[in-house]
Amino acid sequence: MDRFIEAAIAVRMGASESVLPVYAFQSKVPARLAASALRVSAKAAATAIADAVRRHTARAGRPPAVVAIAGLGAFVLDRRPAPNARPRLPNVVALVTGAAQGLGRGIAEELAGEGARIVVGDLNAAAGETTAADLNRRFGAGTAHFVTLNVTNLVSAQAACAEAVRRFGGLDLLVSNAGVLKAGGIEDLDEAAFDLVTAVNYKGFFLCVKAAVPILRAQHRCQPRHTMDIIQINSKSGLEGSNRNFAYAGGKFGGLGLVQSFALELVSDHIKVNAICPGNFFDGPLWSDPKQGLFVQYLKAGKVKGAKTVADVRAFYTSKVPMNRGVTPLDIARAVFYLREQAYETGQAVPVTGGQVMLK
Repeated sequence: MDRFIEAAIAVRMGASESVLPVYAFQSKVPARLAASALRVSAKAAATAIADAVRRHTARAGRPPAVVAIAGLGAFVLDRRPAPNARPRLPNVVALVTGAAQGLGRGIAEELAGEGARIVVGDLNAAAGETTAADLNRRFGAGTAHFVTLNVTNLVSAQAACAEAVRRFGGLDLLVSNAGVLKAGGIEDLDEAAFDLVTAVNYKGFFLCVKAAVPILRAQHRCQPRHTMDIIQINSKSGLEGSNRNFAYAGGKFGGLGLVQSFALELVSDHIKVNAICPGNFFDGPLWSDPKQGLFVQYLKAGKVKGAKTVADVRAFYTSKVPMNRGVTPLDIARAVFYLREQAYETGQAVPVTGGQVMLK
């Protein structure tokens, strides 16, 4: 593992056994903190760095304001106050993929509101930068950072995870949300569309987990009591088949297989792996985009018999939900909070469908 990542993880994991602090990397020790800096040898192993930080914290009653590692740089404590008095995710570092807009952005907003530090990962740089800036404005400077992320590329996923460590000192929660949908029947959907859906929704989840796990395992070695989470935002289509939407449903079914398999492999490292299976987010761009949204597509395709307007199509799909509305980012975020807080659960698929899909 890269020396920088090892050192950053050791500093943060050594600083606390309860609420972990956040450390940001700087190439030099700030002059105002030079006198109080905890200085560590360039040759110190990760465990030695963590032990030095742990001893300082025990002696001083608080984490060091800055940890200077010879030949590497300085890790400076971020003292940003929590956005509320009793946050549910204080200083939890979360990488949310597909977070520039829609459901991913909504999830990132809810997590940030509960004290999490957010790495906004997305291919859409303009929207991603805007999202990060909005989070920093709403919840305080240093809340969020954007990174360009292509989930179908392992190098890109590794760079995003490394950036989480560089900006915040570690990674506690991976929310694998990025996804695409290309609907069509067997004779209509071409191979390229099938490959795209599979690459993003199925392989992309694997690649993000593969990129994150070395960091999560390194954290476990430094702080064995620390629990980390990987959560895939799956779909109700991962729980039951979807007519003329087999590429999407197949990838989501496969995603649950990965969730269960990863959960078994990673449980000994204190890494929980679960999925959330939401219903339809009718207010997001996937459904409501006025040009390419599914409501418009389904109206043009005549998928809803007798529908004459977009409103007719929406009413048809809303009527399928016993709670008579679509899912919201807050609904999904509450499931994230549950899975993060529930220490005794892994390998599960949590439905958030308003009763539209019930477990059998």
